[in-house]
Amino acid sequence: MKFSWRTVLLWTLPLLFVGFFLWQGSFATNLDTSGGNTANTRMTYGRFLEYLEAGRVTSVDLYEGGRTAIVQAFDPEIDDSIQKLRVDLPANSPELISKLKDADISFDYHPMGNEGAVWGFLGNLIFPILLIGALFFLFRRSSNMPGGPGQAMSFGKSKARFQMEAQTGVVFDDVAGIEEAKEELEEVVTFLKQPERFTAVGARIPKGVLLVGPPGTGKTLLAKAIAGEAGVPFFSISGSEFVEMFVGVGASRVRDLFKKAKENSPCLIFIDEIDAVGRQRGAGIGGGNDEREQTLNQLLTEMDGFEGNTGIIIIAATNRPDVLDAALLRPGRFDRQVIVDAPDVKGRIEILEVHSRNKKLAPEISIETVARRTPGFTGADLANLLNEAAILCARRRKEAITMSEIDAAVDRVIAGMEGTPLVDSKSKRLIAYHEVGHAIVGTLVKDHDPVQKVTLIPRGQAKGLTWFTPNEEQGLTTKSELMARIAGAMGGRAAEEEIFGHDEVTTGAGGDLQQVTGMARQMVTRFGMSDLGPLSLESQQGEVFLGGGLMNSRAEYSEEVATRIDKQVKEIIEEAHQLARKIIRENRVAIDRLVDLLVEKETIDGEEFRQILAEYTEIPEKERFIPQL
Repeated sequence: MKFSWRTVLLWTLPLLFVGFFLWQGSFATNLDTSGGNTANTRMTYGRFLEYLEAGRVTSVDLYEGGRTAIVQAFDPEIDDSIQKLRVDLPANSPELISKLKDADISFDYHPMGNEGAVWGFLGNLIFPILLIGALFFLFRRSSNMPGGPGQAMSFGKSKARFQMEAQTGVVFDDVAGIEEAKEELEEVVTFLKQPERFTAVGARIPKGVLLVGPPGTGKTLLAKAIAGEAGVPFFSISGSEFVEMFVGVGASRVRDLFKKAKENSPCLIFIDEIDAVGRQRGAGIGGGNDEREQTLNQLLTEMDGFEGNTGIIIIAATNRPDVLDAALLRPGRFDRQVIVDAPDVKGRIEILEVHSRNKKLAPEISIETVARRTPGFTGADLANLLNEAAILCARRRKEAITMSEIDAAVDRVIAGMEGTPLVDSKSKRLIAYHEVGHAIVGTLVKDHDPVQKVTLIPRGQAKGLTWFTPNEEQGLTTKSELMARIAGAMGGRAAEEEIFGHDEVTTGAGGDLQQVTGMARQMVTRFGMSDLGPLSLESQQGEVFLGGGLMNSRAEYSEEVATRIDKQVKEIIEEAHQLARKIIRENRVAIDRLVDLLVEKETIDGEEFRQILAEYTEIPEKERFIPQL
């Protein structure tokens, strides 16, 4: 068992306290043993006077200023042997000396020595010294711990991690899939290493670079790469570390951070999740948090105030640029905003190659195939994908990762952990009809994404899943594509209605209905894809704490227009619903065969699904853009 110094002292202090008082008691009890006072038998003062009158006392030694006497006397009960007896004398007994002289008894007076006083003084001094020393040691130890009493004196000090030469272990070669962002930041490194190249032509070194992008796209990784490449002092801190419960602490930490940065310029400061401290001022009901606003004001002043900061470049990262204060984003503070977005297929190939360096992959695995199967994945998602595949490979006791593990890992990352397969029952067949309905409508509608896989294996909250391969290279979405997606989403409910009847529909289409209602409303109110015309009737309102007040969240149109919007939304969904039901009715034979196969195999891939469906009907050719790698 391990004991810390703090634990040892906490146990030692009470023992010292008790031991001190026990020692003081024993010292007081045995103090009179010094100087030859070794009598153990006591005698009362009255008995002593009786012995004195009877002539049995031979000598008397007085101690402690006449308060104690050691008497030598004959004891008649023990053959008149001489005994040493201790007598506690009363405070006022001046006649005792006269009686001793009259009886011609030898007596001696022993004055009090300084030894007892010295020991008493030392005893009273040692314990306070030990106590103060132990408390000081505890104070010093706990001052280095988070939240310790020593922290009270360092609330205003910056908590930024400082490295004179950052050894992050990451360089630009380790960053892949975000080439545009990397080029921007490589220029920042050049600013620090060779500033004369830019100042010679009158260029000014940017003061701040804001990395903006969804979570997991590599913003912090880019900051580590800059730190590893620049070779200058590097400060790193999170936005939440500025703000404390005490007013003024955040602003003090900002001042302390920039003071240290000026002493070590040129240098880099990296602030992660800057939205924690850089939100809009005066946002929400009743204004903003005073402490956070003071911290932001100090940060704005330090970045571009009256004094200015030469040679300090600030790099900040956030995935919520919409909530940042406008003063923070103006030129002179964050001069550059670098978008770090999800990688395209070429970027995903590069990222997979980086993360597969320490993985054992089977020869048949194609990195390009995996990249095409993972549209929308960020760098963190791809790293997690390969890690999950490696874990699954170890669980299956294989020597190398195969496509089977990759497929299972993709499904796990997207939909969640695999559940227990359903037994062959009415419920399983109903789910099979629902999923085949999605797949067959999505396949037979021209502008829908192609089916990748249909499965009855539960994942997460879903009892069955139909996977589609989206066309990631298409930046814009047409009205026909949105209508196709709505029809495909309604395919499950349409199959339930056509196969089992209207009274037997289930709650399985709840998520589908929510999805299609949202898409149809956006088509009407934001994209102008309805009979109402090209009008934008709703905007993306921010939450109250982001600056959008409650009074601004009211509808920007009349009740008549609201009624027309609801009518248009219903017409769009109903049109797609009727199209899905028509496709189900016309392909009932193919659906029955596909359902039987799906119940038997539990999973059908997209190619096999299309081959079986092609035996019954003509499948429209879907135009897919294949990027050049």
